[in-house]
Formats: sequence, structure tokens, C-alpha cells
Amino acid sequence: MTQGRILVVEDEPGIADSVVYALGTEGFEAVWCATGGAARAELARGGAALIVLDIGLPDCNGFDLCREIRRSSAVPIIFLTARKAEVDRIVGLELGADDYVVKPFSPREVTARVRAVLRRTAAAAPAAPSGPERGRPRAAGRFEVDPERLSIRYGGQPLALSRYEFRLLRLLIENPGRVFSREQIMERVWEEPEASLDRTVDTHIKTLRAKLRAVRPREDPIRTHRGSGYSLVERP
Repeated sequence: MTQGRILVVEDEPGIADSVVYALGTEGFEAVWCATGGAARAELARGGAALIVLDIGLPDCNGFDLCREIRRSSAVPIIFLTARKAEVDRIVGLELGADDYVVKPFSPREVTARVRAVLRRTAAAAPAAPSGPERGRPRAAGRFEVDPERLSIRYGGQPLALSRYEFRLLRLLIENPGRVFSREQIMERVWEEPEASLDRTVDTHIKTLRAKLRAVRPREDPIRTHRGSGYSLVERP
């Protein structure tokens, strides 16, 4: 139902019309939302294959909305904004956005970026298991990984993970005790590691720890190796 459905969250009608029209000519079902509240309603109603999200919305900040969406969804997000500062781009990408387009722009450029992000996310999705393992979650100590649903349970509780949080935690779970440097994590987890920063890994580790402690406050299964990287504590 959400195949090709793009949410365009933009409060300027002229910009929204041009982006919606360009996406429509390429075969996408583009839905315009002028506010963050309207975007939340659309996501609850029918989901989306991708979100084009303006930062300066009348009822909320696009960064805050992205952070809110990432708590429960890994849907690809492209920021659309007039902010050109490098720090804004870094913040957007560290929040889990997949791309960042600065105004003024060509609607065709936005459409091209939408296609590129959808191709990358489709290519990065893990292959579905075959045979008797198909659709079967795999237990690893206190973790249970379901690769088909891209979900992880910890202590029997499901974790609300973004796409990159899922990949990072899965990497550690499948290699207990092994120390991964930031560079190794970025190469294995991020689709375009050269476009990210080392501290992006630290940010995602921090959010993962917070989510794990919310389930088991007295435990910290992720170990920091100063100057080396991170590992998952080996424990049955």
C-alpha cells in the first residue's frame, strides 16, 4: 500500500506543488502535508516509502519530528531546507536522515535523490532467509533478532530502533566479544560511510544504550574500549 508513497512535509505551497508535481510525473504517489501534525496523521493512516521533510515547519521543528519518527520507524527521510550551515547538515544526518537538500533546488534534483535513497535502502535490506530458517527469529543470549522484520527484542521486550541502530546492534550481537573500531562499524553499517563522521557512531551507541537501559536499568551490554571501539559483552 505504501509502495512509492512519498510524504512531502513543506509549509510553502509553491515549493510543495513543484515537488509533488515532479514526483507525480515519475510515477510516485506524492502526498503534501503543510505541518508536522498533518504528517503524523498521514503516517498513522497509511505510512510512507519515504519522507521529504522541511526543517522550518509552522508547528514544530523538522529535526524534532525526525527524532520522533526515528523512535519507531526506519522510513527514509530527506531533509529539505534553506539552512546551508554545515552544522545543520551534520545534525540532520546524525538524527538518521538519509539525505539533505538545500534551497533553492531543482524539483528534478529532489526526485533524483528520492530514487537514489530508495535504491540504496532497498539494496541494503538483508536478504530474506530461506529454508527452515525463513522468518524465524534467532536468539543470541538475552537478545532475539528477527532479520525479516528488522526487529530486535531485549530481555523479551521489543526495541524501537532506527534502521542504523538495528544494523549496529545486530552487528555487535552477531559478533559477541569482538571489538569493532568506529571505522569498521561505519563500513559495515552505514550505506555511505565516507559521508558520515566518526562521532555519528558514538551518537548511535549513546541512543542504543539509553534504549537498552530502559529495559534493564542495571545492565550495559555494550562495552567501550577507549581508543579501540565497541563490543557486546559476552554473557549467556
